[in-house]
Amino acid sequence: MTRTMPRISRMASASMFALTLAFPVTLTPVLTSPAHAWRIVYDPSNYAQNVLTAARTLEQINNQITSLQNEAQMLINQARNLASLPHSSLQALQQNVQRTQQLLGQAQNLAFEVGQIDQAFQSQYGNVSLSATDAQMVADARSRWENTVGGLQDAMRVQAGVVGNIDANRAEMATLVGESQGATGALQATQAGNQLLALQSQQLSDLIAVISANGRADALSEAERATAAEQGRIQRERFLTPGSGYQPGNAQMFN
Repeated sequence: MTRTMPRISRMASASMFALTLAFPVTLTPVLTSPAHAWRIVYDPSNYAQNVLTAARTLEQINNQITSLQNEAQMLINQARNLASLPHSSLQALQQNVQRTQQLLGQAQNLAFEVGQIDQAFQSQYGNVSLSATDAQMVADARSRWENTVGGLQDAMRVQAGVVGNIDANRAEMATLVGESQGATGALQATQAGNQLLALQSQQLSDLIAVISANGRADALSEAERATAAEQGRIQRERFLTPGSGYQPGNAQMFN
């Protein structure tokens, strides 16, 4: 009995080895999750809400970027509107006005001054005195003639000066119009417009100077004519006054 048991064990071991070779067994470890592990659950509604929130946030960011861009552009436009015009015609216009004023200031004999005009009219263009000598009358008549001729010459000189300003005004006007059309902002356009108005004012001052010089010449001419008529009347009365040296008599024209 003792000998039989080991033999049976040997046979069982051999059989098990043969079965193992014939049918191999794969051992797979079995993993058991702990009781506290998280379970991943997919919620479609929650996912859609998250996507919608992200889209709205992105839209807000885009709106903020657009707003910042608009503000930056607004600041750029404000800077352009506040930019000053780089061109100024003030000096050129002032020089034109000064030239015209110098011509008016060079008026001969009678200046454009109220006190001097009143004094000259009282002494030369007033009532002719009956007691004035013939030499005095001739001298006064010549002085009045010189005033008239000088006034006419002064008027022509002022006219020539104003005509000389036309070309300078034309060039300045072209420059200002170009600056106005190329203005980058409202301030530059306004300043260009103001300078164009200043140019127009300078041209109006030239026109006033011409009218004044012509009016002065006409006034002197009319005053000379009126005084000459009065002087002729006085000389005629003096000539016809008895005892003045004139003796009427018969004149024989033909034999």
